[in-house]
Amino acid sequence: MNFGIVFPSYIEAWKEAEIAEANGFTHAWFYDSQLLYSDVYATMALVAEHTRTLTLGTLVAIPSNRIAPVTASAVATINALAPGRVILGVGTGFTGRNTMGMPAVTIAALERYVEQVRALLAGEDVLFRQGKYERWIRLLQSDSEKPATVNLDDPIPIHIAANAPRSMELTGRLGDGWITVAVPPEAFEACYAMIGAATKPHTTFLTTGCLLRDGEARTSPRVVHRVGPVAVVPVHAAWETAHGGAGFNLSDDESARAYGEYIEEIAAQRDSPADRRYLDVHQGHMMYMKPGEERFVSEELVAGTLTGHADEVLERVRALRDAGVDNLALQVVGETGREMIEEFSREIIGRL
Repeated sequence: MNFGIVFPSYIEAWKEAEIAEANGFTHAWFYDSQLLYSDVYATMALVAEHTRTLTLGTLVAIPSNRIAPVTASAVATINALAPGRVILGVGTGFTGRNTMGMPAVTIAALERYVEQVRALLAGEDVLFRQGKYERWIRLLQSDSEKPATVNLDDPIPIHIAANAPRSMELTGRLGDGWITVAVPPEAFEACYAMIGAATKPHTTFLTTGCLLRDGEARTSPRVVHRVGPVAVVPVHAAWETAHGGAGFNLSDDESARAYGEYIEEIAAQRDSPADRRYLDVHQGHMMYMKPGEERFVSEELVAGTLTGHADEVLERVRALRDAGVDNLALQVVGETGREMIEEFSREIIGRL
C-alpha cells in the first residue's frame, strides 16, 4: 500500500505537496469542483513544478463540466510538466454538480466521455457530437513541437470513481483503476465481484483522519476542526438525496430534516433566496464548516474516518491494505495539512 494526499484544490497546495513528498506520500489528488476550489489543472501545474516523484491525479473530472477535448488537452499538458506521473480520475459528479443544483451525470454519459478522452490521449480521431453537429476531432498538438505543448507518449491511466453497481461494472470494462469511498474492508470482495475485471484494479480509497492524543476524545475541538469538513459530508449527501440531488444514494430522513432546519437558519441570516439552498448547503464543502455546523459532527461520523489512537488507526489501515486498497488517499483541511502529513508519516507510513 502507498499513501496519497488529497487537496480541495487551492493554488498554494504545492507547499503541502512538497512536504508530503518528503514524508513518504506517493500521490497527490485534487478535487475538481469549479464553484468551490481553484482550477484543478492550474493547481496541478504548480504542484508538478514543485515535486519530482508524486503522481498527480484529478479527483474527479466530470463529463458535463469540460468537454472531452478540453479535458484531454488539460491532462496531457500536466503530463508534459510531470511526465508519466499523471492520473485522470473521472466520475459522475458530487459537489461539481450539486453546487450548480444539478444531479449526477448518467453512466452512459460517463462511458462516452471515458472512451473519447482515452482515444484522444492515444492520438486517435474521435467522432464528437454537439447539438446537431457531428465532427471528427483529434488533438492537433504534438509533444514533438518546440516548445512542447502536450505529452501523449507517457500513458495517462484513467481511474473511475464508483460506489454503485453500474459504475463499478463500468470501471471493470473501461477503467485502469477504481476510486472509492466509505467501503468497509469486508465489503471489498463483493465490490471487486461487481467490477468484474480480469485482474484487480488499482484501488484508491478516499478518507481523512486524525491521530488522537492521550486522553483526547474523537469529538474534541481539535479533531472536529481537522476532520469535521469531511466527516459531515454524509449529512450533506443525505440532504441532497432528500432533495433530488447527487447524494451517493445515502438516505437518512432524520439527518436530512435536521440539517434542512439548520440550513434554513443559515439562509435566514444571509437573506438567501429560497431557490438556492444547495448553495447554502455546500458553502465550504470539504474545506471548512459553517458556523454551528459542528453540531452534526457526531462521534459515529468521526469514527468513519481514520481517527483514533495510532495503534488503532494502524490496524485499520492494515485491514484496508489486506482488503485490496493500493492507495490510501487522506484529505488535508486548511492549515492543519502539515500536522496531518507529518503525524501519519511518522506513526502510520513509517510503521506499516
